[in-house]
Amino acid sequence: MATASPSQSVTLPSPLALDSGQELAHVEIAYETYGDLNADKSNAILICHALTGDQYVASTHPITGKPGWWEKMVGPSLPIDTERYHVICANVIGSCMGSTGPASDASDGAPYAMRFPVITIRDMTRGLVSLLDALGIEQLHAVVGGSMGGMQALSLAANWPERAARVLAIATTARHSAQNIAFHEVGRQAIMADPAWHDGNYYAADARPDNGLAVARMAAHITYLSEEGLTEKFGRRLQDRPDGTKGAKSFGFDADFQVESYLRYQGSGFTQRFDANSYLYITRAMDYFDLAEEHGGRLGDAFAGHAMGKGARFCLVSFDSDWLYPTAESRHIVHALNAAGAPVSFVELSAPFGHDSFLLDVPALDRVIKGFLDG
Repeated sequence: MATASPSQSVTLPSPLALDSGQELAHVEIAYETYGDLNADKSNAILICHALTGDQYVASTHPITGKPGWWEKMVGPSLPIDTERYHVICANVIGSCMGSTGPASDASDGAPYAMRFPVITIRDMTRGLVSLLDALGIEQLHAVVGGSMGGMQALSLAANWPERAARVLAIATTARHSAQNIAFHEVGRQAIMADPAWHDGNYYAADARPDNGLAVARMAAHITYLSEEGLTEKFGRRLQDRPDGTKGAKSFGFDADFQVESYLRYQGSGFTQRFDANSYLYITRAMDYFDLAEEHGGRLGDAFAGHAMGKGARFCLVSFDSDWLYPTAESRHIVHALNAAGAPVSFVELSAPFGHDSFLLDVPALDRVIKGFLDG
């Protein structure tokens, strides 16, 4: 495990301007760091987390007690080597692990709840750039992210082209598809249909919309896996019954199948560490994400600041079993970078784990990341 600095936070000195036209005052950004920053501050790597991630990239999570979500990747002598690099990972605005979000207190002392402004991926990235400003880091050695973290990495490259020398975007997309939006809407409706949601005003109540949030997590988790992986891990195998009966059907609606039990476990565990309103806001930000739309409708124009080698080097990674953000999405970004004249490498890796492959044991990914960052 990498040795992290104690959890830290920065309160931004100025209100954060948002894409909606609103401003968010007194914004707090919670973050962790690993490894030492060198004298000229040129060895910093910013890791951007995915939808349900947080700043605990390589340290024990304070709520669940589980290892960091990318502990296999970040640490001494690991692909993102904390003996060589100063690694920063921050909780995005809108989330619920210390950065300003719906559960944070507004100016009247009560939680924002649904008064929190709707945010975008660019707003999240704007918050990260403000954190870098506060830390005195003008240019990153690299920005790295998978899934929603990849969206942030691309957003930083498109909107602040001078802030990173390398951009590594893994299992991601330049815009959310109709299918992506549809899955997110199912999750949001599950939360808002929970009687305990109370239009988002549940923070002082005895109950929270945990049932709705659990269903949202179950639906989303299916998209992170692959059919091959589910079949190999669970197939149609039945659960053993509480009375000791081995693999028998209940002829009811308990979790008869092992895959049902797994999803219920994922859903219930998620409610212990995540806020339902944050889930609404972050999924909406992902659905709004369309990098081409932000730059006049042409994706290549988003990367104009990197033409002819004057900006960052890019690396895109996809997985052959990822049907949430399939390889075609990465190729679309690569073609746009080529059109802009930006230096880019691309690799599709084979793995049976679906979208979650970037979080799991894929040795080829380790080699790609280390090669790109160290090269």
